[in-house]
Amino acid sequence: MELIRSIARPLLGWVFISGAVDVLRNPHPRAEVAGPTIDRITGTASFLPEDRVALVRANAAVMLGAGTMLAIGRAPRLSALTLAASLVPTTVGGHRFWEQDDPVRRTQNRIHFNKNLAIIGGLLMTAADGKRSGRQRRG
Repeated sequence: MELIRSIARPLLGWVFISGAVDVLRNPHPRAEVAGPTIDRITGTASFLPEDRVALVRANAAVMLGAGTMLAIGRAPRLSALTLAASLVPTTVGGHRFWEQDDPVRRTQNRIHFNKNLAIIGGLLMTAADGKRSGRQRRG
């Protein structure tokens, strides 16, 4: 099982590392697409800044850090939970297929939405994994 973990964690982490680097380099398109969702979140959570680009960059930074931690096997359960939590607003804000009139864009966004749901499922399985810091859970 340890062999599987040593392969799976870097693969899962890489999705977030590569995506986060891309977003940090060019956050504006993501901020524009996710704008309505960001506005709803900041309207409810008044402690958050209203700057869409800053929030998109902050989310990417979280994904970069947690993705790296997951990939190298450091605090994998916490990293997986952090990634799952950060992927929820990304999925809802970035892949609003239900708002798309164009059938091709609707299908593409639905595919990405569903893919992200599957990744969240994998992250939750990783977070629930009994393996902790080189020792098995007592039971």
